[in-house]
Amino acid sequence: MGAQVFPGRFTAATEEDFVVFIIGMRINNYRAVRKWFPVFTAMPAMIKELAMNKELGCLSSENFFGLRTTIMVQYWRSEQELLVYAKGSKHLPAWRNFNKKVGNNDAVGIYHETYLIRADGFETIYGNMPKFGLAKAIGSNEITAANNSAHKRIKKNHVLQK
Repeated sequence: MGAQVFPGRFTAATEEDFVVFIIGMRINNYRAVRKWFPVFTAMPAMIKELAMNKELGCLSSENFFGLRTTIMVQYWRSEQELLVYAKGSKHLPAWRNFNKKVGNNDAVGIYHETYLIRADGFETIYGNMPKFGLAKAIGSNEITAANNSAHKRIKKNHVLQK
């Protein structure tokens, strides 16, 4: 059984800036298990650490798995907290291990993208969904006449910031 579904339409809104961090890996050569498997298995310890220690700044995350590519979308309170974590006791050794064992070998690829989001620069909608994405990270509000279109939700976020 999956997560509880909330019928209706909801949106996320915040008065605080936040960070969206996308990280993942791509298996380029399935036969090179010794190259990609350590990369794949390094992430669970970091995810567990972040989930158990909210003071580190990671608000929430979502995982997606494809045939070759994994993607994790994380929501962070601040750029500073993300950068501090990158140099922390779980991530830094994993990064060093990747560079040592994989380096420029093309058997496995990794990537990340970091987006600094202003509180007045985003819009969301969730219809008949469990808590998901940004709504899971910061909470959600029911959609009403005041925010029943993307334009109104973006405009409302602009007003929240001013």
